[in-house]
Amino acid sequence: MAVNYGSKRTVVGASYGFKDWLSQRATAVLMALFTVLVLIRFFMITGPVNYIGWAGVFAPQWMKVITFSLIIALCWHVWVGVRDIYMDYIKPVSIRLALQVATIVYLVGCAGWAIQVLWRI
Repeated sequence: MAVNYGSKRTVVGASYGFKDWLSQRATAVLMALFTVLVLIRFFMITGPVNYIGWAGVFAPQWMKVITFSLIIALCWHVWVGVRDIYMDYIKPVSIRLALQVATIVYLVGCAGWAIQVLWRI
């Protein structure tokens, strides 16, 4: 006699769970460390606080690489959060898909613009 306990419910969903939680925390830590780094570099500048001084913070190549990494981390952080909101609260699949595509296009555009501004310094 076979005893079958529990329901035969099929578990569906993206099952992002822990990976999303971990990526949100990791990108948040990166953003916090970057903020501390920028503040340290900013307060090391002697002289007036103007465009030249602010551009001097981001002028070294290593700072541009770190800022580029932060821009990517920020976009990933935003994408994970917004995607989870869409998945939780937008039930019609067509509307959710349209919003997700619009969000991806927006984030790629913002990242491209930020990188363009960064490399002009």
